[in-house]
Amino acid sequence: MTTSPGDAVATGEMVRRLRGGSDLLTAAALRRLDSELGWYRALPAEDRSWIGLVAQSGIASFIAWYENPGRGAYNASEIFRAAPPELTRSISLQHTLQLVRIVVEVVEQHTEELAAPGQHSALREAVLLYSREVAFSAAEVYARAAESRGAWDARLEALVVDSLLRGDPDDSLHSRVAALGWAGRGSALVMVGTADDPLDEVGAAELRRAARRAAQDALVGIQGNRLIVVLGGEGNLRDQAGALLPRFGSGPVVIGPEVPELAEAGRSARAALSALQAVQAWPTAPRPVLADELLPERVLTGDNDARRTLLTEVYQPLQKVGGPLLTTLSTYLNEGRSLEATARLLYVHPNTVRYRLRRIATVTGWDPVDAREGFVLQIAIAVGQLAGGVAL
Repeated sequence: MTTSPGDAVATGEMVRRLRGGSDLLTAAALRRLDSELGWYRALPAEDRSWIGLVAQSGIASFIAWYENPGRGAYNASEIFRAAPPELTRSISLQHTLQLVRIVVEVVEQHTEELAAPGQHSALREAVLLYSREVAFSAAEVYARAAESRGAWDARLEALVVDSLLRGDPDDSLHSRVAALGWAGRGSALVMVGTADDPLDEVGAAELRRAARRAAQDALVGIQGNRLIVVLGGEGNLRDQAGALLPRFGSGPVVIGPEVPELAEAGRSARAALSALQAVQAWPTAPRPVLADELLPERVLTGDNDARRTLLTEVYQPLQKVGGPLLTTLSTYLNEGRSLEATARLLYVHPNTVRYRLRRIATVTGWDPVDAREGFVLQIAIAVGQLAGGVAL
């Protein structure tokens, strides 16, 4: 300010005038709020009355600061102390800054009648300086609150992901994920991989933002170098997961099977983690690779879910179809995928073998002519024969 408010006579007269006009300023500010701000009109009457106290507190704090800049406060927390903590959750930072702007404009409009003779410019400068400091202070308060909320959300997110990985989601799962913004529409799947180096806070935040841009719902778990992303929503979740591939390190990335809802995501997570352990047995695996494409390798690591999948989705459907399909498949694979050798052993024409192989691909979803898919079918036959065709 060009004229110091510390001048005893001028300051004393100004403070007396400001105190005398504080009710006028508060009433004028509330009228402006009601006429210009829809969010203020939409608040409950109790919250509007609390904002009136906040405006009055702000004006009183300005007067105290003007009287003694060295001891007066322009801290937004002090101004909002007049209201209950719940109010700060009802209005956003943007709303707070709008409130500050209107109160400042009201004080500016009344500087002519409130200022002591010759002090109009000094009062105007003081108002502008004080309002700037309050605005910065409010932004700092909201920034600290956002950081605190972000840290709490990260801890809550880690607990939810850990619960899903353990496969024991409790009754509080839905309320917890709702607090994290999980809408719960559509299905879910789990994507796992590794980072080349442990992610710092910035890297973790970038991964979370990317995941939430890729899918309607997203949760992220970071366990050392291992990254777990849970995606949910409608649409093609596998394609949405593929968009996150650049966020992972150079190692394998596995996408678990899609499940109907988040509560069943533990099944997708178990499959993905098992596949991540087994993928080293398939050096040419695509990236990302589906967990169900690694069923044979998962069986070799002792994954009972993979054994059950091969039995119920491959071996038993061939049994139920009946006829010579299972025998034809076993003979074809044992004879090195030779149509002629298979036809000779089964006393049929090679075209008959071709027809049966196409039927096998239709029934199981795996093509025995393809080398990789034939391997899956061969392991499925072994699992079925070891289990005696009975579900595990």
